[in-house]
Amino acid sequence: MQKTKTIRIYSWNVNGIRAIHKKGFLEWLEKSGGDIICVQETKAQYEQLPDELKEIKGYESHWFSAEKKGYSGVSTISKIAPKNVIKGINNPDFDKEGRVIFTEYEKFVLANVYFPNGGRGPERVKYKLDFYDELFFFIEKKYKDKKGIIVTGDYNTAHKEIDLARPEENKNNTGFLPDERAWIDKIINLGYTDVYRKYHKEGERYTYWDMVTRSRERNVGWRIDYFMISNDFLNNVTSSDIHSEVMGSDHCPVSIDLKI
Repeated sequence: MQKTKTIRIYSWNVNGIRAIHKKGFLEWLEKSGGDIICVQETKAQYEQLPDELKEIKGYESHWFSAEKKGYSGVSTISKIAPKNVIKGINNPDFDKEGRVIFTEYEKFVLANVYFPNGGRGPERVKYKLDFYDELFFFIEKKYKDKKGIIVTGDYNTAHKEIDLARPEENKNNTGFLPDERAWIDKIINLGYTDVYRKYHKEGERYTYWDMVTRSRERNVGWRIDYFMISNDFLNNVTSSDIHSEVMGSDHCPVSIDLKI
């Protein structure tokens, strides 16, 4: 009989992998106990990375960069070798921005996603919502017979009023628009659970704070970084947390512990 083990998966929008590298990213990684780390908004081409990020001892890493330099990008850094890696969703309009890496493991599939920000006008909100559509269509088509789907990353949307400090002030702002929030409902209706909310019902726990207004000091934040777990795999999750004590970005890491 095969023994089960527990692994920890982190997701973190690092707001520039080269910048956070200088602030101690590898030191945090060593202490974190993370088996798989999904990072978003890497803002770097692979050839721009320092060697110590390309070859992290004990991990293999997969990078998917935007065509535009200094923009977007995701990376999955893993102690466990994936059976397969897919970069993008076969749609050039989205893949040119380097927004998703799928790593397929024996017991689950992990999608590391940097969802678009809806800023800069209505056309960008449409782009964001179209990306949600395309991504989950791809997942449903590609993995419909596969159990254990984890979709993690910066969703750039707060779901409920409890998920941001000032809901009334932001009800007409991207990140909390009705259409954006409805998409989170749609994901849940597709058969996923926002696993952090399963374990934590309290408010005032956020994952993003605006740097310009120094809102982190006052905890005026947003919870926009999620682990969405397919319901068939939900019992494999043993805990979920927000690590707001970890500095270095305008986001903080979120994590789950997973029994496999």
